[in-house]
Amino acid sequence: MKKLALIIEDDEDLANIFAEALRSIGLEIENITDGSEALKRLQGGETPFVILLDMHLPHIPGKELLRVLKSDQKFASTWIMITTADARLAEDFRDQVDFALIKPILFGQLRDLVNRLKPKDEI
Repeated sequence: MKKLALIIEDDEDLANIFAEALRSIGLEIENITDGSEALKRLQGGETPFVILLDMHLPHIPGKELLRVLKSDQKFASTWIMITTADARLAEDFRDQVDFALIKPILFGQLRDLVNRLKPKDEI
């Protein structure tokens, strides 16, 4: 069974770049472009191996989704990466996530970073 990468990003071009980078290392991809849809998805379905979470989303902001992720033990073994163009915002949330990535994020940079991740229970 392939590992799932959940990409929560409202910029379609960026979501496609992220998806291709992660697909290139064998991950199964699920894209969500809206905060309210992401909240519904987080409440059910397969638990992702990794989540890329944009902090600026329509309807429900990334910081609210992050609060949900951190409060649910279901996501304890999920790698959580926030993505933002705002360096100050990334710094504000750095201690709550595994990685805070500042846009623009390069294809190879994301691919190589995620490719090095092992399941958290193996660390």
